[in-house]
Amino acid sequence: MATYAAGEEQPNLNGIISNPQTKKLTDLPTELLEHILCFPVLKHVDICNVSCCCKRLNDVCHGRGKVWGHQYKLRWPRLQRFYRQNECCDWLREYRTRHRVGIQIRRTVDTISKRFFTEVPCVGQVLGDSFAEIESLGMPEHFCEDELLFILNSDKRKSLTLKYYAKKILYFLRQQNILKNLKTFTEQPAEHQSALEGAVLVDQYCNPLADVTMNSVSAQLDEITEKVKKMLRIKNPSHPSLRVSQGDCLVVEEFELQSQVLYALNSILYEQLQYKGNEFDYYNPLNSYIHQVLLRHTGIPISLSVLYMTLAKKLGVQLEPVNFPNHFLLRWCQKPARSEDIYDFVYIDAFGKGKQLTVKECEYLIGHQVTADYYNAISTTEVLLRMVGNLLNIGKRGERNEKSYQLLRDSLDLYLTINPDNVQYLLLQARLYFHLGIWPEKVRCFYTCCLNGIKLTKYLVLHKNLVVVHQVTLSTDSCLLFQVLDILQHIQALDPSQHGAVGYLVQHTLEHIQHKKHPVAPEVKKRNVPEHLEVQYSVGLIMKHKRSGYNCVIYGWDPKCTMSQEWITTMRVHQLPNGANQPFYNVLVQDGTCRYAAQENLEPHSAPLEIGHPEVGRYFSEFADTHYAANEELQTRYPEDMGETLGTVQELYHRQTPGSESQEEPPATDQSNLQTAPM
Repeated sequence: MATYAAGEEQPNLNGIISNPQTKKLTDLPTELLEHILCFPVLKHVDICNVSCCCKRLNDVCHGRGKVWGHQYKLRWPRLQRFYRQNECCDWLREYRTRHRVGIQIRRTVDTISKRFFTEVPCVGQVLGDSFAEIESLGMPEHFCEDELLFILNSDKRKSLTLKYYAKKILYFLRQQNILKNLKTFTEQPAEHQSALEGAVLVDQYCNPLADVTMNSVSAQLDEITEKVKKMLRIKNPSHPSLRVSQGDCLVVEEFELQSQVLYALNSILYEQLQYKGNEFDYYNPLNSYIHQVLLRHTGIPISLSVLYMTLAKKLGVQLEPVNFPNHFLLRWCQKPARSEDIYDFVYIDAFGKGKQLTVKECEYLIGHQVTADYYNAISTTEVLLRMVGNLLNIGKRGERNEKSYQLLRDSLDLYLTINPDNVQYLLLQARLYFHLGIWPEKVRCFYTCCLNGIKLTKYLVLHKNLVVVHQVTLSTDSCLLFQVLDILQHIQALDPSQHGAVGYLVQHTLEHIQHKKHPVAPEVKKRNVPEHLEVQYSVGLIMKHKRSGYNCVIYGWDPKCTMSQEWITTMRVHQLPNGANQPFYNVLVQDGTCRYAAQENLEPHSAPLEIGHPEVGRYFSEFADTHYAANEELQTRYPEDMGETLGTVQELYHRQTPGSESQEEPPATDQSNLQTAPM
């Protein structure tokens, strides 16, 4: 076989002699070079290295070119919807900005656990300082959201603490945007407001992590509309509603034609699609969320009325919402000219499968007479206030757990955005914030004005009618008082009769600040202390309750029951063989509750499984198949439990069979570092 020395001319396949040294990669056309550099295996580091080789490759890899555009789209595909197709953009600058945002957000989220960790689950916890840090980055909102989603979508068993706080921040950021949209919506002229759009905003605010959009909801309503048209076409092929395409505005004038629309709508909605009022679980908040109504085909009178009214309008029939007590209704005018006589209307019960009622039948519906005012039509804003009011009442009657407090907070925020001067709900919001230890950022200007050493009484001169206050020195970290006082001052200005309630809240706010100035160091529980020797189990172990059968994970323990005597009596602890004089464990239960269980009622789970509790990430950094690894903050409080947990797991689940070779156990991974790992 012929060989050729270096530098010697070599024939190609066609027999033509060429010098290989005269052909280089950089001699290729730009389009071909770009195609090569867009090969999927190449990462941004490779492109950076290539662009440093020579001027030719540096020019091919310029910021506005195809190569960096490909890298950006490959790395962050979710962000493509924010750019127009074929948009000329400095992709290198966008890549650097997005990459920097990712690093900064991850660092911020990673520090939150150290600042906000509490061993007792903090219901309704809000991390205002961290939101302010992320907002202060001055980066596009979609960059921040994309990084938080990236954290949440990583390995579901790892970085649990990082995910826990990323989820809280994403929840808050989305809610802030939705509130802005709601304010814009309520400022529109009444004729431009849609009850459906308002209902979607309420839904989005209460479910900010769900994929709820106006487009998706409208698309589902369009599908129902087409089904109604199909039935109309069978009954009346010349019906005017059939000649209207989606998005067009139509008003059917003739009473008989309107009746045909409502008949077909009832048939499709209630008979074919099986929509119904949820009589058996009436106070479930899902009944008020429009996307859940469409998914589950169940709702309450107001949510079904919004759905019914919107569909009727799409088909040319104008119905009006009626704020009837205890049972929301729609009304349909039976006169050609608009009338205000309540007897000129038929009232439609969307909760009752579209049944048409007279005035007298409406009274039978609720069991008592009402004045004529209750039969009047109301505005879209009033519809939203009633819808939010329903959610607020559900939150009030809840079980005082994370979900009910969250619903109460969300519904109060919504209600006061629509009607900011409702004194009753302003006071309720202030009490709730005080109870949960969270404070709205109402008066940012005070924060910049508060220098170290400012006397509190200088500000409270403005509030001397609220409460008599002792001299208290504020630091820049105590601006929350000004935020609370701003709300309370607004309440008293609206209703001076609330003087007592306002004063009470101010006094307790001051006590809260004093407590924060002298924080109590966390209690450290070591297992080798004599009074802890009876504690058999450790944090991170997955347990089963012997009597109730629930699955749970331990996140804390006490050598003896620390609850009140009233609780001990109510829970019948004194009837246990060992009573209250035994170790008790704080556990996160699979059903989402937090419980305090006696040692004699718990046993290690025979087949450990993940515990689907929303607070798992507060305490644990990883699920390790047989147990949960405590995060750094929990390990600080229980410094010897991690080794105890690993020993128990080894004995229970990894015991070697007789005759098997002894294998050295690998060193335990430092779980606290999992949440700080780079992307």
